[in-house]
Amino acid sequence: MTLIREKDSKRLHIKSRLMGESLVGKSFLEGLGAAPQTRLFPDVNILKVGGQSICDRGAKALPAILDEIAKNRDRHKMLITTGGGTRSRHIYAIGLELGMPTGILAKFGNSISEQNALLVTMLLAPYGGMKIGHDDIVKLPNYLAEGGIPITHGMPPYDYFALPPAKGRIPIHRTDVGTIVLADLIGAQSCIFIKDERGLYTDDPKKNPHAEFIPEIGAKTLIDRDYEDLIVERPCLEILQNSKVLDRIQIINGLEKGNITRALDGEHVGTMIYRE
Repeated sequence: MTLIREKDSKRLHIKSRLMGESLVGKSFLEGLGAAPQTRLFPDVNILKVGGQSICDRGAKALPAILDEIAKNRDRHKMLITTGGGTRSRHIYAIGLELGMPTGILAKFGNSISEQNALLVTMLLAPYGGMKIGHDDIVKLPNYLAEGGIPITHGMPPYDYFALPPAKGRIPIHRTDVGTIVLADLIGAQSCIFIKDERGLYTDDPKKNPHAEFIPEIGAKTLIDRDYEDLIVERPCLEILQNSKVLDRIQIINGLEKGNITRALDGEHVGTMIYRE
């Protein structure tokens, strides 16, 4: 970009392709060139510890999963996010009964996700676990250089500005979305969702014993199939499909010992959803 001076004036302007544009013109945005997105932390793996699927199980699941994560800290750089779980569903239900708007419900969900981040941090404290906020992402190199395992809440910071969904008022951008947006932001090496199921099925296997397991599928194909139930929040698929740095996400059963290690090592565990 260069500076230009108005005729018959001392005023200077920064000359750029965006000068004088409204940023809403469809044809202009389609033709706007940009440098390839920089992958800020391409050696960092993002792991989401599920709320209802993992954290809510307490001592029956969480310690073993966090122990496996801790054993990988010398070989893999990791950033942990946390879901909300049953408590977030409870506060959503109360908020809906009291007529609360989507932004307030999103704020409720944020607080529950942060509780789980604090819980995970305390359990990982002996292994370098440290709770960080969203504004601390720029400090990741410092935390990782010290051998730490940073943990943050998965809820994206829409809070009061959460977008009203087409149906209902429960925010559609929750902790799965926050995790994949974070992975896209930093250009993560991998984005792994730790759940209590093998991966993606054609329906909820807890309710439908005839649901078929899907080991691998494209994001666009999955959007088009429009299944009744999904193991990740639906906006994750569009975010993955539009990403310039993420090519896949992985969903694994963290209750099976060794799955986290295998996924971090690059093995195909559970379900891969890839960008088409």
